[in-house]
Amino acid sequence: MILCGNPLSQYLSHKSQIDEAILSVLNKGWYILGEEVKTFEEEFAKYIGVSYGVGVGSGTEALHIALTACGVTSGDEVITVSHTAVATVAAIDLAGARPVLVDIEPDFYTIEPDNLEKAITPKTKAIIPVHLYGQPSNLEPILEVARKYNLRIIEDCAQAHGAMYKGKRVGSLGDISCFSFYPTKNLGAIGDGGMIVTNNSELAQKAKLLREYGWAERYISHISGWNSRLDEIQAAMLRVKLRHLDEDNLKRIHLAKLYENELANTNLILPKHRKNTTHVYHLYVVRSKYRDELQAFLRNKGIVALIHYPVPIHLQPAYEGRISCDNTLSETETASKEILSLPMYPELTDSDVMTVADAIREFNNKGF
Repeated sequence: MILCGNPLSQYLSHKSQIDEAILSVLNKGWYILGEEVKTFEEEFAKYIGVSYGVGVGSGTEALHIALTACGVTSGDEVITVSHTAVATVAAIDLAGARPVLVDIEPDFYTIEPDNLEKAITPKTKAIIPVHLYGQPSNLEPILEVARKYNLRIIEDCAQAHGAMYKGKRVGSLGDISCFSFYPTKNLGAIGDGGMIVTNNSELAQKAKLLREYGWAERYISHISGWNSRLDEIQAAMLRVKLRHLDEDNLKRIHLAKLYENELANTNLILPKHRKNTTHVYHLYVVRSKYRDELQAFLRNKGIVALIHYPVPIHLQPAYEGRISCDNTLSETETASKEILSLPMYPELTDSDVMTVADAIREFNNKGF
């Protein structure tokens, strides 16, 4: 079986270092917000190219806390996309704001900057560009719109650890940015985890208060907050994996190029790469009008291909009628019917990619 993602293989590839880091935490006896979290916050912030990092319980909570730190509250509106993990919109909902969803660029699946201004109202407080599948959003025009209307930019970097936009890492260009360390991410934990990064000292301090009951000192709440803390074990093993992140991303890029070469003459629409960026291929997403048939065919060959994401958020039962949408979101809805994520993770072998490509060519030869 060739899996779509394989966090176990990632653990095994760095097993001795990870085991040593975890055992060190266990022996110290300090398991919440200790030196491992503090050091990882500093190391990760430095890697991204910002001044502050705040470790939290998940990527969703990172977005929720970031929104709240930016002053987003009940009655406000936040613009983002429908073609994303539900976490992006769930976080806006948690903050009490109304999600306003706009369409995506057909080539890159990220927010279409030309759709932003018509979605802005007096209630708009922030824009969340999602760097989807490892591909950076087109941030420059998004930032221009934000400056024009005095809006906050909250980057959703959950799928783009290490991706670059015009020489800078994503997460360093917005007002505040959020990462997930879900096990399958380019930088994945062995459970949930997240990080908020920013160059704004005020936002960083607010985020730190919000993640732990509003405490500036223990047991004294200065503002209303929550419990969303990155634990010491996750931080320790993420410190190990951070040292290998660039190397692992290069492996993903190599595998993506191999896919591109092997699938060039098939009927699939292959991923496009935005100029002046580094795509880190959290997922390798192709398109086919026969997507469901292809997925089933690959499954029968022992190849797991998944759909990220099959139902746009504006069409999901929890959000129908509760969000504002830009016209019909035609690009979003078309993509959702055709996209398929092929196996992609650093430990995938060239031979595995060739097996997947051979199966796809066999499928094409059947007349699809």
